[in-house]
Amino acid sequence: MTTHTTATHEEWLAARRELLDAEKEHTRRGDELTRRRQALPWVRIDKDYRFDTEDGEATLADLFRGRSQLIVHHFMFGPHMAAGCPSCSSVADGYDGIRVHLENHDVAMATVSRAPLAALSAYKRRMGWDFPWVSSGRSDFNFDFDVSFTEDRLTDVDRAEGLHHNYARTPMDPDVLPAELPGMSAFVLDDGVVFHTYSAYARGADVLWGMYQWLDRAPLGRNEEGGQWFRRHDEYVA
Repeated sequence: MTTHTTATHEEWLAARRELLDAEKEHTRRGDELTRRRQALPWVRIDKDYRFDTEDGEATLADLFRGRSQLIVHHFMFGPHMAAGCPSCSSVADGYDGIRVHLENHDVAMATVSRAPLAALSAYKRRMGWDFPWVSSGRSDFNFDFDVSFTEDRLTDVDRAEGLHHNYARTPMDPDVLPAELPGMSAFVLDDGVVFHTYSAYARGADVLWGMYQWLDRAPLGRNEEGGQWFRRHDEYVA
């Protein structure tokens, strides 16, 4: 028998209306954060980053593919890893299908990892994805945008602790350095010049994880007391 609070429909409706007021305030607060996010100053990118893509070598400006905005998913897949991170894989499951809508709204998407392009392409085929996935393994891109770290850098850089929260305090295995961490970054191309506009990490990028937005509305929520439950989508037992 359930131990959860039960009620009549009328009692539920009264409680739901009270929650609705809080949800509306949360939405208004979210709108204000969006305005502040878009008002952040832009930082000009002068470094000549180079990426390996399925169409050959590309610059950061090339990743825009004719659009004025670019969103990058920093996918955890380093040269030492045999497969892509399960968490990042579940995030990618969510945006692979919506990319066409962003592209038709002047926003390009690119997934960036340090693993060699051949490894990225093979894993992409395994997962059945279609988004552009490029390798930054020959550049400082991941290090400059705080998603790849040596132990010394992660220890010394205060901003990494502030941005990555619990990730930054996790001991790293010296056999798999540099460490890879997840995140997202946004850029704009203005009159031929690329500017960095925004980055988010850890729970700051939680909203990009589509499945959690649904789970947060399910009766038992994320229900993760037993630890990590999700797998790569081809690893579940039917």
